[in-house]
Amino acid sequence: MRWLDERTGIFHLADEALNEPIPGGARWSYVFGSGLLYILLSQIVTGVFLAMYYVASADHAHTTIEYITKVVTAGSFLRSLHSYGSSAMVVTLLVHMGQTYFFGSYKGRREILWLSGLGLFGLVILMAFTGYLLPWDQKAYFATAVGTNIAGEVPLVGNWIKELLRGGTEMGTLTLSRFFVAHVFLIPSCIFLFVGLHVYLFRKAGSAGPVSEHPIMPQQKAEQFYPKQVLMDIAFATVLIGTLGLLAYLYPVGLGPKANPADTSFLPRPEWYYLPMFQWLKYWSGAYSVIGIVVIPGIIALILVVLPFLDRRLERRPWKRPVASFSFAIVFCALLFLGWQSNYQDTNDPSVAKQITKQDSLANAFMTSPFVPEVVGGSTANAAAALSPAAKAGKGVFLDNSCDQCHGENGEGTDKAPALLGAADKLGPDTLVDRLLHPTKKASDAGMDPVDVSDSEFHELVAFLQSLKK
Repeated sequence: MRWLDERTGIFHLADEALNEPIPGGARWSYVFGSGLLYILLSQIVTGVFLAMYYVASADHAHTTIEYITKVVTAGSFLRSLHSYGSSAMVVTLLVHMGQTYFFGSYKGRREILWLSGLGLFGLVILMAFTGYLLPWDQKAYFATAVGTNIAGEVPLVGNWIKELLRGGTEMGTLTLSRFFVAHVFLIPSCIFLFVGLHVYLFRKAGSAGPVSEHPIMPQQKAEQFYPKQVLMDIAFATVLIGTLGLLAYLYPVGLGPKANPADTSFLPRPEWYYLPMFQWLKYWSGAYSVIGIVVIPGIIALILVVLPFLDRRLERRPWKRPVASFSFAIVFCALLFLGWQSNYQDTNDPSVAKQITKQDSLANAFMTSPFVPEVVGGSTANAAAALSPAAKAGKGVFLDNSCDQCHGENGEGTDKAPALLGAADKLGPDTLVDRLLHPTKKASDAGMDPVDVSDSEFHELVAFLQSLKK
């Protein structure tokens, strides 16, 4: 160790890291910053393993996620750990920022420290947004479509931002590759930079201490970071490890059917931390949408940015800062109300509740179905090449109406619905047409609706079904 210290200065580094003075002593309220660092490390480790299998293309992204979830050893656990970790990071970051604001810890030469924290908050939200699309299932596709459409409402540069995110006017492989690069390389690089800056500025300014402490010239007796605060941080990290592990093991994150852009009936709903914003935007439409999307959020963001420059008083106690404390309470309660209202409206609207229940049942059925590898070339491709022009067009109708979600892309069947191979020969032309127009009760209960297409498309669909031989 002495040999290593002479060449690296590791003892001095450890001394600098562990002997940080904490005015007023160690407290449980100081554990959230260290908790965020742990979650970041967890996200990096799980993300690396997930990236080993992932292919960022519209053709293969969903299949690789399905393979991770259903086949790879501990793949479902790792993916769930990564998904719950993103939610845990948002929660812990909100608590950390709220505590900093409520306790006035941004006061006293901590302006840049506060700004770096705001930058980290924005980067974490972007990480959550870009990672949401990567599974390329129905929920991810349509929720991201809504998100990019919202970005397109920004005046003057909205369409440019939207096309930059999507890689064009429509969402596809270019969208996935851009989101993947941003999620895995670009945004994490910025996060590393901001974390280093944030830690440096925190050590430069020093711990703010309890709310009764002076923000510039601490008066209370200081206690070293090691060992008490270190043990508290370790205990909090252990609770995080246990909680995330139990959630990932007991409630694995699901995966819905592959994204089908032609499915106009799907109702997209974002992740829980975007629900308040999702509900908020319902109140603004048409020419007023710019107010809800740009003006009001922009004013709030500006207030947060200039806060430490405007609030120059050294008073930190919340009860001595009624305006700041009341403003914090209003915003917090408004976010809770908007999230609750979004869920309440979905639950109490019969048509919406029915559609969401149907979507959930399809996602659950997909999760319980066995993994089916993609077929590239071979019998399936040769069979597709041998289809008549009418049958080829009919396969397009079959896919456009999401029949493949239950019966499989080539009618091979899934756990949600039986195979269609040879069904047309078994039923006969008249019965086949009747079943398409008037599904049986069993088929209706499973989610099949009467086929509603033009006459020409209907004949093409029948031709495709008749081409499916055992």
